[in-house]
Amino acid sequence: MAFPDPTKPIASCAASTCVDCPVSKKIHCHFRPKELFHFLLISLPGFVIGGAVMLTVGIWPLALYIAIVIGFFGFLEIRVMCSHCPHYAEDGPTLSCWANHGSPKLWKYRPGPMSNAEKFWFFSGLVVVWGYPLPFFFHTDAWLLLVLYVMINAAFFTTLTSFLCSKCMNFACPLNTVDQVSRALFFQRNPSVACHWDTDKRFDL
Repeated sequence: MAFPDPTKPIASCAASTCVDCPVSKKIHCHFRPKELFHFLLISLPGFVIGGAVMLTVGIWPLALYIAIVIGFFGFLEIRVMCSHCPHYAEDGPTLSCWANHGSPKLWKYRPGPMSNAEKFWFFSGLVVVWGYPLPFFFHTDAWLLLVLYVMINAAFFTTLTSFLCSKCMNFACPLNTVDQVSRALFFQRNPSVACHWDTDKRFDL
């Protein structure tokens, strides 16, 4: 669960040093605790509000919600999306990542794009995780909290894709927003990753 050593190239990188690396300014090859804190800061409020509303109905709806969240982020998402990330190639039994730090690596590393089936399960999981709390807002007439829940989660996904996904090296993720020039730079220094992608002229500098 240790954070990546910022002085050493990642496992997929062919470079011998990180000094003056042109990729480091565009992509977070070595994420820091501040990225993890940033992610938790923008993601947790929505879960807290949803969980609080469920708790007014009973402990079992909240317990099921917690199980769903753990099942998706700790297992399903790791298999269908995170196993495609270069971070997954690093040594150790757990994932070192700003979004799923500490999750077990139970499956093999799968460099390259996600399959259509994997994308289906990924988006289905997102719908279930963020959609499960909604009926409880209606059941308890918590309309103001519903508006707050929607606004907070809209802000979460906007911030996520604008500031974190825009520098994430997992190009397989459907939420990834890294530009093509930055991807090309990354592929040049990570040929073991590039060979699993269609790195044609679209990624040429």
